[in-house]
Amino acid sequence: MALTMLNEFLIEDPNPPMLLYQVSKTAQLDTLNYQSHLMQGVFAHFPEILFIHRTYNPTGKVLYTFLVDGPRVQLEGHLARAVYFAIPAKEDAEGLAQMFQVFKKFNPAWARVCTILVDPHFLPLPTLAMEFPAAEVLLSAFHICKFLQGKFYQLSLEQPVERVLLSALQSTMCSATAGNLRKLYTLLSSCIPPARLPELHSHWLLNDRIWLAHRWRSRAESSRYFQGLEVTTRVLSQLFGTTPCVEQGMASLLRYMQQNAGDEASFSLGLSPQNSHAPLDVSPESPKVERLVEARIQHSLNAICTGPAAQLCLGELAVVQKSVHLVGSGSEKVNIQILEDTHRVQPQPPASCSCYFHQAFRLPCRHILAMLSARHQVLQPDMLPAQWTAGCAASLDNILGSKWSETLDKHLAVALLTEEVGQLLQHCSQEEFERRYSTLRELADSWIGPYEQVQL
Repeated sequence: MALTMLNEFLIEDPNPPMLLYQVSKTAQLDTLNYQSHLMQGVFAHFPEILFIHRTYNPTGKVLYTFLVDGPRVQLEGHLARAVYFAIPAKEDAEGLAQMFQVFKKFNPAWARVCTILVDPHFLPLPTLAMEFPAAEVLLSAFHICKFLQGKFYQLSLEQPVERVLLSALQSTMCSATAGNLRKLYTLLSSCIPPARLPELHSHWLLNDRIWLAHRWRSRAESSRYFQGLEVTTRVLSQLFGTTPCVEQGMASLLRYMQQNAGDEASFSLGLSPQNSHAPLDVSPESPKVERLVEARIQHSLNAICTGPAAQLCLGELAVVQKSVHLVGSGSEKVNIQILEDTHRVQPQPPASCSCYFHQAFRLPCRHILAMLSARHQVLQPDMLPAQWTAGCAASLDNILGSKWSETLDKHLAVALLTEEVGQLLQHCSQEEFERRYSTLRELADSWIGPYEQVQL
């Protein structure tokens, strides 16, 4: 049935795509290669830099997604830069060689590929070098960022140290100058236990050739680039990486590509998409389903919480509704990011999060609500403390007054001041920046001490 669905795409598409697949003796999908007419056109226009992302399926199959990259590529939208999908029979030299050869057969522009960006775990580099002899193979900045982010969580560092490292990583990725990369390298050396430091491969930060392929982007462009790839990889994980049936996962992905062909159609007309920040649409029913899920969450908040608590949480939910939020999940914890710093969510009741809102009020924050929305779940009574349940509190002022403390007040004041200073430093001239930074440097040294761990 799933293979029949795949074949239907050949009939429904006015410009039939290239779809090649092989089935094993047990009627399971063995290999697949897919490229639409528009995808082929995008690659023909931007063949110089090829970005390869791998998505693993629960069955063990791996989806290879080829995307175009580089300064000339201005396409926006989910998967607008995807130019090829392939599932090799095996991730060995023979299977990958066959996959690349099929790609080359249908894309004469392959000979113009100059750079191929891959993830740190991509081992069959000799196969790439053999099939693309004129191309340079480099680690991608996005995959290095995700690799380091994952390592920070695995190391179970103290929360202040983890926050400093995540903030420094985010800042460095958006401005990957040699100086910033060296500072991040030094910070890792001082914060990570020496025995665990080799696991991070921090020497990648000092390989200037890797970052030359990314450094041309401005800070704003870098931020959009990472956010766009975050969404793209999330779509691939949701549609292919979570479906036990490979054929159904591919059918869902190809259907999604057809329904979101507007991004590619705008490319064919020489236009740029007008709405690159539209909410993610994973299936034909997803907008309706998302609205239903959000309505149920709102109903559960109003039914379970006090009025003031519901008011606070609905404000957090409003942020979730306008944001990209689910980053990844594990067996026990879910990492949530809403276009800001990443926070750690503990979904088991009572739900908890590392963000300031939850730490201050012990209420379901935007990250917990994002997790509920992504899982199509609603708030349960055991997910919040008793003092916030319906009928327990009279007014918002009373609750906030009872929960507030001098320490929290200081924390909030410092956080607001830090954000304001950061904004001022980002938008001033270089001369003014040097003067203000020097003042902050002297102040930090006089309070804490002139050593490298002090980060401004």
